[in-house]
Amino acid sequence: MASSRNNGKSGGKSAGRKTGTKSGNKMTKPSVKTGKSNGNSKGMSAKALRKKRRLTGALAGLLTVVMIAEIVLRLLSADLQALPYIPIILLFVPWFILVGALASGLAVFSRRPVVALLAFACLGVNCWWQYPFFSPTHPLSVAATSAVAHSIADTDDQYARVMTLNVYKGEADAQTIVDLVREERVEVLALQETTNDFVEQLKNAHIETYLPYSQVSTMDGAYGNGLWSATPLAEPVDDAVNSSASFMPGGTVQFSGGQKAVRFVSVHTTSPRQGDWRQWKRSLDELGLKRGDEGTRYVFMGDFNATMDHASMREFLGARFRDAAYGSGHGFAFTSPTNLFAVPAVAAVDHVVVDSDMTAGQVQVKRITGSDHAALLATIDVGR
Repeated sequence: MASSRNNGKSGGKSAGRKTGTKSGNKMTKPSVKTGKSNGNSKGMSAKALRKKRRLTGALAGLLTVVMIAEIVLRLLSADLQALPYIPIILLFVPWFILVGALASGLAVFSRRPVVALLAFACLGVNCWWQYPFFSPTHPLSVAATSAVAHSIADTDDQYARVMTLNVYKGEADAQTIVDLVREERVEVLALQETTNDFVEQLKNAHIETYLPYSQVSTMDGAYGNGLWSATPLAEPVDDAVNSSASFMPGGTVQFSGGQKAVRFVSVHTTSPRQGDWRQWKRSLDELGLKRGDEGTRYVFMGDFNATMDHASMREFLGARFRDAAYGSGHGFAFTSPTNLFAVPAVAAVDHVVVDSDMTAGQVQVKRITGSDHAALLATIDVGR
C-alpha cells in the first residue's frame, strides 16, 4: 500500500513536471521566435527602404541634371544651337516633360528636397514652353470651321483646308494622298521629296480632278518639291526663297473672289546631320528673309526640319509669322518619324506657317503609307 502510494506520488510529480515542461516549451518558444523574427524583419525592411531611397535619390539627381542641361541648350542662341548634335537633341524637348515628372516623383519618394525643388522647377519651365500648343490663343472663327465642313470646297471664300507632306523620296502612296485630299477637301497641297515617277503616280490617282494646278521644281534633278492647287497658281516660280537647301516652289492663290492674294511656298530645309549643321541653320535663315517682304502675304508649308524649340525656327517666325499648331489648342503635332515599327512620331518638324494677320486651326496629323513623315493638315482664314 505504501509502496503503491509512493509510486503514485512519484509518478504524479514526474508526470506533472514532464507535462509542465512540455507545455511551457510549447508556450514560450514560439513567443521567443516570433519576437526575433519581427525584429529582424523590421530591420531588414528599414534597411531595404533606405537603400531604395538612396538609389532613387541618385537617379532623381541624375535626371534633374539632364533636365538642367536640356534647358540650357534650349536657351542657347541660334548660332550656338547649330553646334553639332544640339539640333537633334532639341527635337525631343517636349518629351523632357516626362523626364521632369519622373525626376520629381523620385525626388519626393527619396526625400531629397533640394533635388525635388530643382526637378519641379525644370518641369515647370518645360510645361511653360509647351503650353501654347494646348491653349487656343488664336482660334478659328465659326464661319471658318463651317465653311470647310461643306462636302465641296468653296474656292471663292477666304477659307481653305491645306495640307503638307514629305513623301520620302517618292515612296509615299499616291492614291492615299489623293484620297485624303478628297476627303478633307484640300484646296492647296505642298509636297516635298517628290520624284518624276511619283508625280506620274499622282496623276494616275487623279490628283488633277481635285487640284488641277501645280508647280513642281527640283534642284538636283532627283528629288523636288511641289505645290498643287484647286485654283490657278499666279506667278509660279521654281524657287520662291532663293534657298541653298532645295528649290522651294511658290505660287499665288486668290481668295474671296480674287480680292485677296496669298503666296504659298512648299518648304524643305536642310536636315540637321553630320557635316550640315551650319547649312541647316542657313536654310532657316534664308526663310527668315521673307519677314522683310511686307508687300506679299505668305503661307509656308513643308518640312522645316526644326521645331518651336529651335531658336532658328522662332527667329524665322519673329513677330510676323505664326505656326498653325502653336497657339491653336490642337496639342503636339508630331509628324516624324512614322516608318519605325512600334515607335511613335516624336518630332514636330512639319509646319503650316501663316502671316500674323491670318488665323489657322483644325490641325490634324495623318499617317501616310510609305512615308517617314505624317501629313499635316490645317484650316486657314486669310482674313482681311
